[in-house]
Amino acid sequence: MNEIRNSSSDLAPQLAGAAWRKSTRSQTSNCVEVAPLRTEPAAVALRDSKDPSGPVLLFNRAGWLGFIAGAKSGQFALN
Repeated sequence: MNEIRNSSSDLAPQLAGAAWRKSTRSQTSNCVEVAPLRTEPAAVALRDSKDPSGPVLLFNRAGWLGFIAGAKSGQFALN
């Protein structure tokens, strides 16, 4: 996983045109947005919906699948 902090990144133009989506289950302001990417090695970008110009986490396919599996299993639960 990588983090993009500013627009000087090589991926900045692709992120500017990315199709960001928020979960339909999101009902509060504590949401993230996800965008599929077409440039390797990153396959998926993830950002805070409250800060769209803030940091972006980049995942390759294996990393994204691992992140989703961890989220589903409660690995990241705060309680």
